Amino acid sequence: MKSQWDCFLQNLGEWYGSFTSLSATGELLSDTPSRLQLEAIGSDLQEIRLTLQRQGQTDVVLNFTSVGLGGGLLFFETGAFSQGSLQLAPFSQFGAELAFVHGDRRLRLVQMFDPGDQQLQNLTLIREYRAGSAAPERPPLTVEDLLGTWQGEAISLYPSWRTPDRYSTQLTMRRDGDQHLVQQLTFGDTRGEHTLTSKAEICGSTLKFSQGAQPIQVLLLPDGASSNCPSQIQRGKSFFLEAGWLMQPDLRQRLIRRYNEKGEFINLTLVTEQKVR
Repeated sequence: MKSQWDCFLQNLGEWYGSFTSLSATGELLSDTPSRLQLEAIGSDLQEIRLTLQRQGQTDVVLNFTSVGLGGGLLFFETGAFSQGSLQLAPFSQFGAELAFVHGDRRLRLVQMFDPGDQQLQNLTLIREYRAGSAAPERPPLTVEDLLGTWQGEAISLYPSWRTPDRYSTQLTMRRDGDQHLVQQLTFGDTRGEHTLTSKAEICGSTLKFSQGAQPIQVLLLPDGASSNCPSQIQRGKSFFLEAGWLMQPDLRQRLIRRYNEKGEFINLTLVTEQKVR
C-alpha cells in the first residue's frame, strides 16, 4: 500500500468549484465560488502548500510536510481522505470532512454539530473540478439511483496505524411501497459475516431511519452526493459519519468515519461499490 504522503499527493493540482452551505435538513443557505491550489514547494515533493480562495479572496494558506500528517487525517490510495474530530467532548465543536477524488473531479462534504446539544448544525458540500478539464458534474442523487444490488470492497484505516482491514460488502436497496426504502447490508470481517437490515421513510430528498439506537438521516444532494449521519449524537452510544458519491450510474463510493461509545475516533472506511443488478 502507498504511504499516507503518496496518497495525499493524489490531490495535487488546481481545483475550481464552490462551497455550498446547507442546513441540517438540506436547505440551500449559500453558494460561494472557490479556487484551491495544492502545489509542491521545491522539486522533491516533500512539502506542499494549500491555498484556498473564495470569492477572489485568499481565506486559507497551509503548508504540509511528509512527516506532518496524522491524527484525525487519513488518506486512501485513490486520494480520498477524511479529517475531523478525534473525540466527542462536551461543549466542543465536533465534525468531520469526508472527501473523494475521481479523475478530474473532487467532492468533499463537511458535517458539523452544535457544541451544546450535539445536533447536526450544518453541512458544507464542496464540488470541484481540475483546472483545464471539462469533467462534468453529476445530477442530484435520487432514490432511484440507489435501488438495486451493489457489490463492494471495503478498506478500513486506523489512527493507530495498525494493519488496514479489507473485506467484501453487498448492499441491496429496494422500495417498500411509495414511502419507504428497505436496505440490507452484508459484510464479512475477521469475526465472520454480518447482515444488517433497516427501513427508511422517504421524505422527498431525505431518508429517515428511526429503528436503530439513534435516528439517522440520509440527505440526497447535488452532484450524486449523499450525507448520512445522526440527527443528534447521543452520548454513550457508538455512531458514524458517512458521505457517499455516485461517480457513475453503476459506480459509487462511501466514506465512513466511526466512533465508539466513548466518542473516540476508531477507524475510517472507504467502500467502492459496483451495481450488479
